[in-house]
Amino acid sequence: MGDCTQQCINADIKATMLLKKRPIFTILSGLAVALAAGCSSSTPTDNPNSNDTATQPTGEVNLYTSRHYDADEALYENFTEETGIELNLIEGSAEELIERIKSEGENSPADVLITVDVGNLWRAQQAGILQPVESEVLENAIPANFREDEGHWFGLTKRARILVYNKDNVDPENLSTYEDLANPEWEGRICVRSSSNIYNQSLVASKIEEMGLEKAQEWVNGLVNNFAREPEGNDTSQIQSVASGECDLAIVNSYYVARMMNADDAEAQEIAEKVGVFFPSQEAGGTHVNISGAGVVANAPHQENAVTFIEYLTTPEAQKIFANANYEYPVVEEVTMSKTVEKFGDFKESSLDVESYGEKNAEAVKVMDRAGWK
Repeated sequence: MGDCTQQCINADIKATMLLKKRPIFTILSGLAVALAAGCSSSTPTDNPNSNDTATQPTGEVNLYTSRHYDADEALYENFTEETGIELNLIEGSAEELIERIKSEGENSPADVLITVDVGNLWRAQQAGILQPVESEVLENAIPANFREDEGHWFGLTKRARILVYNKDNVDPENLSTYEDLANPEWEGRICVRSSSNIYNQSLVASKIEEMGLEKAQEWVNGLVNNFAREPEGNDTSQIQSVASGECDLAIVNSYYVARMMNADDAEAQEIAEKVGVFFPSQEAGGTHVNISGAGVVANAPHQENAVTFIEYLTTPEAQKIFANANYEYPVVEEVTMSKTVEKFGDFKESSLDVESYGEKNAEAVKVMDRAGWK
């Protein structure tokens, strides 16, 4: 361990315990973990910014991810089988991982950050922990409005923010736009999760981008007035509340419905049967679409492998796993969606540049606070 102090050694042990091992992955070497803990070391990295001219290590990539889906493990396994590059995994919330990379500083072992919602990717970029990447593969595969202009982050999947409605209580002919949800006819009939949820913040941010701040504030004021109860729970619980009749409508991400439709649990399937799916704003700008995405960390020790990994995630093989195992929409246009999601039907998606959701996030939070969205 060289000249590490006892404090550094303790940090090393703690960092090692935080590494989550999968059967297909290799754990970071003790020396790499020492780097994560901030210990000094003479071992070189393959970071092109490194001044060390010694032979650079190859064959691994360190992933920090806030995606906690079992399906993603198939992606990691296939990547290692195809490339021979071992993948080391650390999981946590987006906030935890961003703070961890910041605290690890230039000695961070992180190569790639993956997180859900462009709002989190924007925060990571603003924190200075992502680097710009030039990749013709990524630029050709991913539409421009789903990636950052300078290559700080790239969309991997799309998720539509839709309405689910109680089939017994709502005629879908009476549904139209997100803006319509602020009308008096929906008073006491809408369920949604809290304003601290990044999905909702990005939806409001998109409306600020579309409508301007004043009109967006009016819309959110009306929407909050129509809540059936104080916001609580995740998107699954919103669907359950609609099915039970606690509310007639809810705003959720599309893949939550598809998961329940395909659940092993018969009760979940019954809940999904009681709700309908509606894509808002088909005649007025299109349905709000967000992404999960990835970026190469600013001080990535395995930069080349990091880019290779993100490029792999846009291959048809990987995109099909995203689509069929987690019911997200592929970001690569020629890849087809899952059969379950296909049943929801085609829809017009918003053409907004998703980067605007991050740019308008702070304003969105203020709008929600002023409206009393808890």
